[in-house]
Amino acid sequence: MKKTILLLAALVGCTLSAAAQDPAAMKPGQTAQTFHLERTQVLAANYLLFLPDGYGTDAAKRWPLIFFLHGAGERGTNLWLVAKHGPPKVDTSATNFPFIVISPQCPTGQHWSDESLLALLDYVEATYPVDPHRVYLTGLSMGGFGAWSLGINHPERFAAMAPICGGGNFIDLYFAAEEHPAALASLPVWAFHGAKDPTVPVTESQRMVAYLKKLGVREVKLTIYPEALHDSWTQTYANPELFAWFLQHSR
Repeated sequence: MKKTILLLAALVGCTLSAAAQDPAAMKPGQTAQTFHLERTQVLAANYLLFLPDGYGTDAAKRWPLIFFLHGAGERGTNLWLVAKHGPPKVDTSATNFPFIVISPQCPTGQHWSDESLLALLDYVEATYPVDPHRVYLTGLSMGGFGAWSLGINHPERFAAMAPICGGGNFIDLYFAAEEHPAALASLPVWAFHGAKDPTVPVTESQRMVAYLKKLGVREVKLTIYPEALHDSWTQTYANPELFAWFLQHSR
């Protein structure tokens, strides 16, 4: 009988302790529950690969990397759609283009996933002679949104980023400022947008840049093309100053 009383007292004590730690459990009709499910996840991606002139001649050389995210119109299974815009379309024969370029393709009906992109980036850095201190992130439209998300949530992975006609979630910025304050503050950002963009309003880039400045990011700027519509990427990627700007930065 004494052991039973002690056991009951212990159970009551545990219940009271749990209730004290979780005030919601004290509310009428509320009960605390847990859901747990384990799944096997497969991450895969098709991507275009560009290797610069001189690649492979020096086994010790590490190359800067551009990680490019396309827009919604290039999703699907035809990988060559990815070369319609952006760095895969840049005429690298006219200039010395010293970058490895990785351009993944997003599947039909999906949008960019930070988890999948990080897995691909890990694979690329382990497979090719990439300089991990000079990884640059850019994307247009849906890829601009993807670049904002990936760069903000994982600022330590990139030396600089250039999102084009995109936007992001300011909550991600505040979480990043709490979790990666030094990495976020030292992530250079150059955003681009068309002033007359009917698809993604220019205010999307303006508010992201304003939040970055408010959070103390040291180098952030926004270029707005006064007459540009949604296509603000053609003149951006045709400008060699962007690629020179990338190379000025190292993580």
